[in-house]
This record gives sequence, structure tokens and C-alpha cells, in this order.
Amino acid sequence: MDLALTENEDQQALRKLARDIAERELAPRAAQWDETEEFPHDSWEVFKKADLFAVTVGEEYGGMGMGDVESTIVLEELARADVSSAIVAHLNYNGPPRAIEHLGNDSLKQNWLPRVASGDALFCIGITEPDAGSAANLMRASLTEDPAGGFRLNAYKNFVTGGHVAAACLVWARFPGGEGAKGIGAVVVDLSSPGVSVTGVHKKMGLRGCTEAELAFDDVHVASEDVLVWGDPDSTDPFRDLLLHLNHERCGNAAMCLGAGQGALEAAVQYMNERQVGSGTLADLQGLQWKVADMATQLESARLLLYRAVSMAGPHGTPPPLETAMAKTACNLAARSVCDEAIQLHGGYGFSREYAVERMYRDIRGLSIGAGTVEVQRNFIGTNVLKGRTTSSPGWRNPLVG
Repeated sequence: MDLALTENEDQQALRKLARDIAERELAPRAAQWDETEEFPHDSWEVFKKADLFAVTVGEEYGGMGMGDVESTIVLEELARADVSSAIVAHLNYNGPPRAIEHLGNDSLKQNWLPRVASGDALFCIGITEPDAGSAANLMRASLTEDPAGGFRLNAYKNFVTGGHVAAACLVWARFPGGEGAKGIGAVVVDLSSPGVSVTGVHKKMGLRGCTEAELAFDDVHVASEDVLVWGDPDSTDPFRDLLLHLNHERCGNAAMCLGAGQGALEAAVQYMNERQVGSGTLADLQGLQWKVADMATQLESARLLLYRAVSMAGPHGTPPPLETAMAKTACNLAARSVCDEAIQLHGGYGFSREYAVERMYRDIRGLSIGAGTVEVQRNFIGTNVLKGRTTSSPGWRNPLVG
């Protein structure tokens, strides 16, 4: 595998487009969404006008037919300016629409994917519940058979990103007869359906422009054609299929961390070259140069892990689990470290809301929790390595077989 991160002409053009939009449209409004906690509808409209929502949707549904590498490029560039706005694109790139295209029936694809590609519909995903976060197998959301056909859904989902503005939600729920991880599947719910309500939104430390909602589903009818993955009461395979598709979301999360970290590094470099100290600038101080060296190295190391994972997905596949977990962990931790150091390099101004690095730190802190915490990723990595599983790296061999 080529780790030089070379990009073809289409990818270079896409990066340029995303960077131009980020600098021209997102950066000037980023502080506004953070201060007011408004959903960034203006960013949504900008993405829609630029056809950015079409990137990962298949060409037969009006999209560009691109994959995880291209979504990573776009999200990295958008998050350099504003993570809250980047999440708007992320929801449609790496959330339910990707699962619908890979796993859905023709009815779901024809109904939703053209609307996703055009930017007319935003998707959210309902997994987390008040008593079931990372342990999704403990969820209480349930489907019961409807005598008139299909199912009835009763569920309460927490921390649903963008749930108060989305058109549809992919709800993970337990099918009749299932227990634990057995029987868990997923259905697509039009959020205008009777019985769906937004019961609250969370006031957050960061990502304040992209609110987390609480959604209640009270006896909501679900047609059979709206089932994405059928839960099997005798098997955990459907649940595993759903978990595998979260690798798209984890890589998108990692890409936004990279972008925010890169933005913080660039802000620190600019500040250090402008800030006068005696006859020189902060950039002349060797001790601070070392900080910048470490920041740049951390980001580049994490970037290599992420682009390896998404490159392995190919144009229409899914990033592999072990490489994805390593990439998300590395990007989460690198962004936290880099944004923290960027604040330190700004001195008192870094702790002030006058400078963007303060907001960047608060935003990426939440990404270390979303899409599977750093601790959950480490558990997965550690248990797999101890079982002798390996990554794609040529120098890695299974120590259990010699």
C-alpha cells in the first residue's frame, strides 16, 4: 500500500473546493454557531449549492459515487474551519445513507438516496439510550409485530446528532424474541411520522452548532420495506453487520479531528510568527519550536493511519475494523494534544474566546467520546492483538503462530 498520500486530479479538485468553502463560508460564521448554539443551516445551504452532499452517494442516485478517501478529504478540510458544520456533511457521508446503499432494499435506496445527494434530506442515527451508551447490546428500543403489517417501534434515543432537524433516523432496535446482541437490527424512520417527538436537546461544552437531541418513538408504525437490517433472535450477525458499518462513522470522526488539529496548528504557527518578544518572535524560541515539531509529527502520524484505513475500504467497501480503531484512537488523541498545545502557545489569548483555538479544543473533545470512545477503541485493539490478529502492515506477524 502506498503511504505517500498521493491524490488524483479529482481528489485534488475536491480538496480545493472543500478548502475554499471552509475558508470563505465556514470560518467567518463558526464563532456564531458556537455562541448562539444555532444549527448551521447556512452551512447546509452552502454544501447543497456546491453539491458536496453528493460525494459518497452512488451515481445511479444522483451522487458522485466516491468513497471513504474522498469523504475524509472533504471532512478534514471543512473541520479546519468549523467542526459543527463539518458534522452536517459527515452525517450524510458516513451515517445511515452509506448503510442504506450497502445494505438497503431498492425501496429505501430510491426513496432516500436521491434526497441525500441533493441535500434535501439530512439523516441522523439513533443508537445511544440513557442506560445504553457504548454497550449498545443493552438497548431497550423494541419492535413488535403490527397485526396490520410491519412493526410498531417504541424507543427513546439519546445524543442523536442533528435529530431535531433531520428528515429521517436510522434507529437500532430489538426485533421480537431477541435478547442481548441477538435480535438487534435497524429500521429507517421518517421523523415526520406520527408518534415521533423531539423531547429535548443537550447544552454542550463544544460542537454547540450541531445539537444532540433526544428523540421519542411512541408506537411508531414501521413498514416492512423500511427495515434496513432484520434482527435475528437466534444470531448476533445482524448486530455485527451494523457495528461494521460504524467504521465509516469512526473514520469520519477521525478526519474531523485531523482537520481541527491542523487548523489549531496553523493558527499557532501564525500567532508565533507574529507575536513579538523583545527583538524577535515566539517562533524564534527553541523550546516552542519543539512543541510545534511534536504537534506536526503527531498529526502526520495520525493522518497516515487514517488514510491507510480508508484506502483499504476501496471505492465501495468498508474500512477494516482494526485499522479503523487504531486510526480513530490516534486522531482523537493527536487532536486533543495539538489543540491543547495550541492554546498554550497562544498564552492568555488561547484561553480567550477571541481566538479560534479555544473553540477547536472544545469541539474535538466531544469527538473522543462519539462513535466509540477512545477507551472502547483501545479495548478492541488490545483484545484483537492478544488474539493474534494483525493489521495490513507488512512487518506485522502473528506472534501466536510464529
